[in-house]
Amino acid sequence: MPAVTAVVKANAYGHGAERVALALEQAGATMLACADIEEGIVLRRAGVSVPILVFGAMSVSDLDGLFEFSLTPTISTPSAARAVQAAAASHKTSVGYHLKIDTGMNRLGFRYDNVRRTLPEVLGSSNLRIEAIYTHFATADDPGQALFNEQRVRFEQAAQALRELGAPKHVPRHASNSAAMLRDSRVWYDIVRPGLLLYGIVPSPLASTISLRPVMSLTSRVVAVKGLRPGEAVGYGSRFRADAPATIAVVPAGYADGLDLRIGQRGQVLIRGRRVPLVGAVSMDMITVDVTGLDAVEPGDEVVLIGRQGPEAWQQIDVREMAAAIGTIPYEIVCRIGARIERRYDP
Repeated sequence: MPAVTAVVKANAYGHGAERVALALEQAGATMLACADIEEGIVLRRAGVSVPILVFGAMSVSDLDGLFEFSLTPTISTPSAARAVQAAAASHKTSVGYHLKIDTGMNRLGFRYDNVRRTLPEVLGSSNLRIEAIYTHFATADDPGQALFNEQRVRFEQAAQALRELGAPKHVPRHASNSAAMLRDSRVWYDIVRPGLLLYGIVPSPLASTISLRPVMSLTSRVVAVKGLRPGEAVGYGSRFRADAPATIAVVPAGYADGLDLRIGQRGQVLIRGRRVPLVGAVSMDMITVDVTGLDAVEPGDEVVLIGRQGPEAWQQIDVREMAAAIGTIPYEIVCRIGARIERRYDP
């Protein structure tokens, strides 16, 4: 089985990087991965001891943190290689790195069809030692796209070219994010890089027979209950107007907490084990929901925006549902959960 590099970038997809990282390390992750040096420093200061891979570009970063906090850089461009080489030389040390190959994503990475020209300089850098080679799939979550298999073939060809250029024979390879892990075991290689799956969410639109429980729930409380007369409106822009007498509940959660403006008039929440619709606009700190016909809703009642509620928790609103309602992806929903929201962790 491949080793696991657990992806905890973007504050562990909104779940809280410090606590999540330590839990993943304890669970057996052999490496963690983050977006930039600053995120890596946060993990080290939290007490993480396993290797930490930095995905992001190195050419314009303050590189001292790599050495002070023992982080593993990605080398994805000639300028990044030169910058890290110079920094390592100035620290009178060497640094292990992961080499990124661009096989069709066309963001960071050495082009797969140009490695024989671009990589000799990198491999010859006296203060850099290659520890792994990787790529990033552009369409792993789209089974209809042929690019996925094309990228697999290109990556394997680039890895062979790397060996022919003098790289160590058994340099570990990795390519699989969550979607790729579900799609094709051939691309598990030596290391896999789950992100969204770690948090109990299957990337849309993929399905899975794996039994997963979402890690995150998002809750608030009713703070006020009000009646509307026919024709009265609620919220900014008067986007909802009552056709008949209605009852609304005011909930302290808004776009400052990460709720997308588009969820107004489209989304639902759970109150007293029942689904009720959001009405009116999402404002900075509040939303309103229509609780007409729901018995005795009162201030203090729990409101579930993401998660389960009701007898035996039979009602559920999950991240994929919320994302589908506004035409986005689950990643965006969880990553945008605001810093001012208190995060509580089960033991």
